[in-house]
Amino acid sequence: MFENFTVTDRWTKKPVHCVYQALIVAVATRHADAVDIKFLADGKTIWVALPLPAWVEYRKRTGNVITDSLAVEIAGHYLKSAIEAGEGLGREMYSLTVQQTLDHLEAAVKEMEARVPA
Repeated sequence: MFENFTVTDRWTKKPVHCVYQALIVAVATRHADAVDIKFLADGKTIWVALPLPAWVEYRKRTGNVITDSLAVEIAGHYLKSAIEAGEGLGREMYSLTVQQTLDHLEAAVKEMEARVPA
């Protein structure tokens, strides 16, 4: 759902096509306690960094795990929200907090569940 989507930029009112491109554990690449998820937004690279402690917290709260595909959905949901709010195309990297990650996880899951026919 959030691997390939189009969203309207708040300021320009133009559609922005976003495509997931890569997921990298940032411990190895930039010595950060995060998972970096790369999107192309109209060809421009945007990274969304999700903190690894969110995986632990989510597991503690629910007993479930954040899979790679769910991490992509979380990052995509964040990116869509950021572009709609007018703050999504100004930087190359956005780092979420644990709480932001969990909030976007919950919102993404709700949106995905709403799209599944009953």
